[in-house]
Amino acid sequence: MHIHILGICGTFMGSLAVLAKQAGHKVTGCDQNVYPPMSTQLQNQGIELISGFGKEQINLKPDLFIIGNVISRGNELMEEILNQGLPYISGPQWLGENILRNKWVLAIAGTHGKTTTTTMLAWILEYAKLNPSYLIGGVPLNFEASARLTDSKYFVIEADEYDTAFFDKRSKFIHYRPRTTILNNLEFDHADIFDNVEDIQKQFHHLIRTIPANGEIIVNHDAHNLLKTLEYGSWSHVSYFSEDIDKSNWALKTDENISNHFEVYYNQKLQSKVIWDIIGKHNQYNGLAAISAAKHIGIDIQTSIEALNNFSGIKRRMEIKGEIDGIIIYDDFAHHPTAIQATLDGLRKKVGNEPIIAVLEPRSNTMKLGAVKDAIPESLSNADYNFIYTDLSSIRWDVKQVFANIENNTEIYDDINVLIQKIKLKACHMQGNSCSKKCHVVVMSNGGFEGIHQKLLEA
Repeated sequence: MHIHILGICGTFMGSLAVLAKQAGHKVTGCDQNVYPPMSTQLQNQGIELISGFGKEQINLKPDLFIIGNVISRGNELMEEILNQGLPYISGPQWLGENILRNKWVLAIAGTHGKTTTTTMLAWILEYAKLNPSYLIGGVPLNFEASARLTDSKYFVIEADEYDTAFFDKRSKFIHYRPRTTILNNLEFDHADIFDNVEDIQKQFHHLIRTIPANGEIIVNHDAHNLLKTLEYGSWSHVSYFSEDIDKSNWALKTDENISNHFEVYYNQKLQSKVIWDIIGKHNQYNGLAAISAAKHIGIDIQTSIEALNNFSGIKRRMEIKGEIDGIIIYDDFAHHPTAIQATLDGLRKKVGNEPIIAVLEPRSNTMKLGAVKDAIPESLSNADYNFIYTDLSSIRWDVKQVFANIENNTEIYDDINVLIQKIKLKACHMQGNSCSKKCHVVVMSNGGFEGIHQKLLEA
């Protein structure tokens, strides 16, 4: 079958394209913005990419069009598909019906940490020689691609609460029918499609309703909104993870002086210790949840811990893009103040008093609409200096006013070239005269940010 995918360079649709290719289909696709790492991955898979949504793509004569949720009415190609009555389907529905149907699905849901936890869990299964299929909304460093289809009965998937398509407003994860489910956290996000956190809770409860009685729901006990969601009703076994040994089946303990170690407890008994290079308490929670999910399918705890001790991470999650004379450039997929704060808190604990410069592009719909604007300054508190990059005309809130209280260490720009020069000067100034002193420049955006990472290294 020839499948043509609209919106193919999104993290989910790009991964779906890889699965469709591995399932034996001919796959082509189009998108408005084509940029690495997804574009590179797709081309390496032999998938043809077309720039734009011109209606002439109808002439490819695919058997089926798969529609990404970035596509809306008025899209030239979509309108032609509708006018001609051609067959189309959403990505999540196609995936559920054609790939996941006969698999034991392990799904990871939550406002934050989905991609990282999915990658951790897939890696644990790989380390345990279970050869899992998986779909990850990013490019993992422990695997060659963001998706893989194998003969294994296990499929690990990142379960997103964003809506399915313009013609199906249910959350994507409704289509997955998981047997093992991690619920990492639940905060207000996606302000473009949800009015409040209660709207998101309803979607999470729809997911809970699809989990069988012999399934497992693994819940962050610190996430109040998740606990409240479970009160709506639950028909599966529930286990909890947190730092509280008395309230959770799974717990962790850390030494505040050692940022890359944590002890794993199960039913109040110490199991072993994870020792890795991944920073942040949030990632320790992600790892603990992954260990719990792995146990549900029979992987012993020690094997999971050994796997995490050999975990490399994923691209765009505090990924080091390069170091020049002690100035280190990081790339982080920031989309929400909670994630920003967790990232910078983890880095601060790792680097101590070494200077940190945060470079933020508030690009997600939630950030642009201003739903979480008041939390952004505080989320940057662990940085010594901040640069904000945005087209002020695209932001529905007064950026300068929000940062007025910390204007002495925050600058706002809408010109990428000016921004790069200002960051370079600030980083060099914070280093002083010593290139042996490290300076950490954390670039945070959920988009390509006009290739700023390489431009900074060149500057």
